[in-house]
Amino acid sequence: MSTTRRHATLIAHDKALEAAGAAIRLVLKVPAPLRPLADQVIRAASSVPANLAEGQGRSGRDRQHFWRIAYASARELDSHLRLLAAAGAVDPERVKQLLASFDDVRALTWRLLNPKA
Repeated sequence: MSTTRRHATLIAHDKALEAAGAAIRLVLKVPAPLRPLADQVIRAASSVPANLAEGQGRSGRDRQHFWRIAYASARELDSHLRLLAAAGAVDPERVKQLLASFDDVRALTWRLLNPKA
């Protein structure tokens, strides 16, 4: 892997770890009826940095596969967070900040998946 691409992967991973931690903290006290959705947030949030890291340790199409999963998990998380905010279960301003953070992660991941774009 090129030094530039390796550096971009590390930046994406670091940003994903930070954003995932914040998302998990946000949903820890979601009311019981919405707990399954909060659990989905936790799974999707933890999937993003985990798959970026695993992809970094792979090569070829295998690497791309894990990075695509990370990208898709970040998209899934976007939907879950918006729904929890719309339901009034979490602070909408905090969700807006998290959405921006995960948008940055998706942009970095997109560049990893499409280096010539």
